[in-house]
Amino acid sequence: MTLSDLSNISDLFLSWVLIYGASMLALALFVGALGVPVPGTLFVVAAGAFVRQEVLGISDTLLFGLVGVVIGDVLSYSIGRLARVWLQKRFGQSKTWQQAENTFQERGGVAVYLSRWLLTPIAIPVNWVAGSSGYAVSRFIMYDAAGELTWLLVFGGLGYAFGSQWEVISEFVSDFSGLLAGVAVFGVGVYLLLKKRPFSPVLKPVISNR
Repeated sequence: MTLSDLSNISDLFLSWVLIYGASMLALALFVGALGVPVPGTLFVVAAGAFVRQEVLGISDTLLFGLVGVVIGDVLSYSIGRLARVWLQKRFGQSKTWQQAENTFQERGGVAVYLSRWLLTPIAIPVNWVAGSSGYAVSRFIMYDAAGELTWLLVFGGLGYAFGSQWEVISEFVSDFSGLLAGVAVFGVGVYLLLKKRPFSPVLKPVISNR
């Protein structure tokens, strides 16, 4: 799919939002959560601008948007859950895999929450990992809904605040989120690399008789 095609799809969805209202925003966010390459943040920022212009109602926009994106995230999580049986057979006895599962059980909530609104480029992989690692669906939905609500409020608020400049704001936000996601992935990679390497101090500790 080319950039021109993506632009046409985005324009089509935006025109549907203007014509049919918040239900079309819910549909756009739903398909985006499933992995269809549509610019969800652009739609949210645009929706905020449309609320300011009184094209959309704020309560309907928040409710429909939240329901649509959470349902999409849960289905994306389910894809990872379906893959869990195969992954367990293939990697279940691996200490690395077991450690990864334990780590996600302990800190997965933070990953789910932040990937909803701050590190959005890694949201779908996080959904898959949550499902495949056996992360509880109730906890996933709780952190997911909280993160998606933050996303709608923060970026919808930006669209509302900047009004006619929402396209510029959306482009800046998308670039910034991509940069943050790249830094986060790099940081995790460095952490895992250092964790695998055994620590061997240059100087042996001196045993004191005191």
